Amino acid sequence: MPDSLSNTAENLTLDWVLGVGTPTRPTTPLKVALVTANGTDTAAGTEVTGGSYARQNLAVAAAVGGATANSADLVFTGMPAATVVGVEIWDSAGTPVRLWYGPLTASRTVSAGDELVLSAGQLTLSLA
Repeated sequence: MPDSLSNTAENLTLDWVLGVGTPTRPTTPLKVALVTANGTDTAAGTEVTGGSYARQNLAVAAAVGGATANSADLVFTGMPAATVVGVEIWDSAGTPVRLWYGPLTASRTVSAGDELVLSAGQLTLSLA
């Protein structure tokens, strides 16, 4: 998901790099959400609901060359019937903040009760 930071995350990143303002580090663990309609810089997508769907914790390695990826499988169990078109990354604050968003390379259609897996290394994050 290159260059798909939300406006909020872009502002936090710029403030931190430039040493201005008082950027607050996102509350961890970061969570990966699945969406049936992609969002934009300013608006969240339509998150999957129903079944046993729940956001999953994101684990990543240190960035190399301006990029990193999920270091563990993201396993969403008990999915509702849905066509998943993208993902979003949120922090886990009391009022979660959306940080990143982006489409999947190819949408995935799941039936009720299915499992959707994003294998380690499939979710790439970069600033390039």
